[in-house]
Amino acid sequence: MKTDLSSAPLAAHLPPAWRARYDASWRLMRADRPIGWLLLLWPTLVALWLASDGLPSLHLLVVFAGGVWLTRAAGCVINDYADRWLDGRVKRTRARPLVAGELSGRFALGLFAGLMLVAFALVLTTNAKTIALSAVALVLAAAYPYMKRHTYLPQVWLGLAFSWGIPMAFTAARDAWPPQEAWLLLCANLLWTTAYDTWYAMVDREDDRRAGAKSTALLFGDLDVPVIAVLFALAGLAMGLLGHRLELGLVYWLGLVAAAVFVVQQFAQGRSRHPDDCFAAFLANNRVGAAVFAGVALHYFVAAT
Repeated sequence: MKTDLSSAPLAAHLPPAWRARYDASWRLMRADRPIGWLLLLWPTLVALWLASDGLPSLHLLVVFAGGVWLTRAAGCVINDYADRWLDGRVKRTRARPLVAGELSGRFALGLFAGLMLVAFALVLTTNAKTIALSAVALVLAAAYPYMKRHTYLPQVWLGLAFSWGIPMAFTAARDAWPPQEAWLLLCANLLWTTAYDTWYAMVDREDDRRAGAKSTALLFGDLDVPVIAVLFALAGLAMGLLGHRLELGLVYWLGLVAAAVFVVQQFAQGRSRHPDDCFAAFLANNRVGAAVFAGVALHYFVAAT
């Protein structure tokens, strides 16, 4: 459903002729729906805190928080550009700006390029190794929308794209290539992202089936809920190994316990497989990410006091 123009910040202060395009661009970037930004932000913050021993610089916080917002927005834009063939056939997405004709494909490509350039400008303020890793982030973001045409694993690719800020954060903080714990955290986040994005894919499963799109929801079939449970369990195991390796304290483990409780609550809803329940289960992962980050941040706070 199209949002009121007033929902886009500063829209009322723009010339009337610009407002419709500005609002459509805001929605194209999903800037009116912060859940995707938050799900990408939490693991990046965890990486920054671990890489900086609990004291990340303000500079890096600005670079990575801003970069997460920009790359997520850019990913949404290029996803909608690539999915023009699909979104009109899916009930939940048929009103998106490109499908509805509010914006052109050429405009979307320009917006994608602009967002990625600004994100790259932020990365340029870090170090050479982080800049090199950012090239991989660009490939992951640009290629993701095409995965659902050729593979049943677009959620896994999204997990890799959503996790790439982790090695970049370690490299930016330490000016060294990512250590083993960075890759362990990446694996945990890859598993977690694949799990929650499968909930999301289950919302559109029947529409995707009819349209010929592919997803893990279609791949797993009747085993979808058990496989999601296994993915969550493996992600938790990886986070446990990370905590043991880094000798993190009790507060960290309490954060993991809280995250596990939030995960269990998801299955109380999502196991019905009803689209609304699956979407609610997906949204609940914001609390999971927040709990894990809180455990990490509080560990360093307690250790410093």
